[in-house]
Amino acid sequence: MDTDTPPGEVLDELFATIEDRKETLPEGSYTASLFTHEKGENAVLEKLGEETTETILAAKDDDDEELLAESADLVYHLLVLLAAKDRDLDDLRLELRDRF
Repeated sequence: MDTDTPPGEVLDELFATIEDRKETLPEGSYTASLFTHEKGENAVLEKLGEETTETILAAKDDDDEELLAESADLVYHLLVLLAAKDRDLDDLRLELRDRF
């Protein structure tokens, strides 16, 4: 990912990378391994649960640096799950927009 990417475009660029890894399954890619794991979808779901717990604990401990790091991990794994379910950021944006 380009470090010059504007903050408002980071999620789009990240999701595009996740989609590319899903399609091309490059060897040695952690993201690709989540799509091909022997546990199937459970591998992503377990990671999502783990990152959720770690985010909660960081917030509880008032550890701002860890909270941001774990939140980033949580969002990444959520995006992988959305890609695995053939959903995308526009689907998420529409759902959020419809709530306001």
